[in-house]
Amino acid sequence: MSSDATAASGMVQMHVDKGTLAHPVYNYKVVRQFAVMTVVWGIVGMLVGVLIAAQLAWPVLNTELPYLHFGRLRPLHTNAVIFAFGGCALFASSLFVVQRTCQVRLISDTLAAAVFWGWQLVILAAAISLPLGLTSGKEYAELEWPIDLLITVVWVLYAILFFGTIMKRKVEHIYVANWFFGAFIITVAVLHIVNSLAIPAGAFKSYSIYAGTVDAMVQWWYGHNAVGFFLTAGFLGIMYYFVPKQAERPVYSYRLSIVHFWALIAVYIWAGPHHLHYTALPDWAQSLGMIMSLILLAPSWGGMINGMMTLSGAWHKLRTDPILRFLVVSLSFYGMSTFEGPMMSIKTVNALSHYTDWTIGHVHSGALGWVAMVSIGAMYHLLPILFGRERMYSIDLINVHFWMSTIGTVLYIASMWVNGILQGLMWRAYNQDGTLTYTFVESLQASYPGYYVRLIGGGIFFLGMLVMAYNLYMTVTTDETAEEQAPSGSQPVAGTA
Repeated sequence: MSSDATAASGMVQMHVDKGTLAHPVYNYKVVRQFAVMTVVWGIVGMLVGVLIAAQLAWPVLNTELPYLHFGRLRPLHTNAVIFAFGGCALFASSLFVVQRTCQVRLISDTLAAAVFWGWQLVILAAAISLPLGLTSGKEYAELEWPIDLLITVVWVLYAILFFGTIMKRKVEHIYVANWFFGAFIITVAVLHIVNSLAIPAGAFKSYSIYAGTVDAMVQWWYGHNAVGFFLTAGFLGIMYYFVPKQAERPVYSYRLSIVHFWALIAVYIWAGPHHLHYTALPDWAQSLGMIMSLILLAPSWGGMINGMMTLSGAWHKLRTDPILRFLVVSLSFYGMSTFEGPMMSIKTVNALSHYTDWTIGHVHSGALGWVAMVSIGAMYHLLPILFGRERMYSIDLINVHFWMSTIGTVLYIASMWVNGILQGLMWRAYNQDGTLTYTFVESLQASYPGYYVRLIGGGIFFLGMLVMAYNLYMTVTTDETAEEQAPSGSQPVAGTA
């Protein structure tokens, strides 16, 4: 392959270019199962998020029933959205993409079924244990040791399934999306095992083998790289397959995608200490985290630009294709949040933002704007294929969902930005005699308007997921798609692979 465009086109459109190659019958069953559960767990996780947002707006909703208290529901929300919703989206996408780009069926249907049901068992165990207060107390790693062992087993089976399929591929080239999926699988395995090392103190209680500052450093080496590899590298794999497919254009620069991959892998792993500015962590480690976070801006934006420029010559499709809008706007949020993160890692900026709602806004800029929207776009592309339909039941409903997601995300993150800057300034305000100008309670009272707006934004995003669920139900149960006439001169929405 003599050029970037030729290489990318050859892989993305492989089923066309390799027309003489006998197609195997792919295992779409496990992809279909994970895709449906992506929608289901998205609704569940975001419903819990709306509930805890309401609890912050109206504390009276924190009833005397401990199982429904904010302190127990908040880790349930993060685990449900990251590992249930996001995890199922990654499983569905990676197992679809690896088959299509390698031109071979998954190595074992039994193994695929074990991965699906094992992961659902992990999610169910989390949904039961966290409201019961069974937690290790580690951010994004709250699950206790028996569940951690189950996660390890399921993840090893997933790795065998994914890499085994690549090993028996019928084409020499390994498409770049699989590089990102592979890196995500390997790195998350290492992160999970190292951070979860603990001494059991009962059936549902354990203590980390690390102590004090070392425990904090290991935790945020894990925590930030869970963001970096589970919520970034994996979803970049989704981006590198589904954006070219939906746009019906080759990747803008295949060479840039490889540079993007290696730069991201090399730098991201060092950025975790920026979560521990102004703590007991040694100053040199804090500074290293800051410097690596700033360097990380380059590969992050390289990937974002590569995705955006893939639409060269196809920008007009955004007028009529809401699925492509989901994918492209998600890239915009990716670019914005990967600019904001390095800026917030600068110590002088962090002195204002640390412990404020600004951090919450930044997280959800990535979680809702990037992860959720690229996942939703990928699912809308996949679902008609998996259920043998030409397209989704209603393109208009996809468009409605797009605007609900976009508006909901903007309301959410803007309210948290305002709250965060407000809180940071109020906490730093001093009188001439050196006393604090405001009490903490006063800063909390000033934050309530932002909490109401956050609740509205999150509620709109959640309702958009219900629209998606209805569209999926009608797609599956209706023999014919809704009768809709595309505007004159428009391109049909791509619904086949």
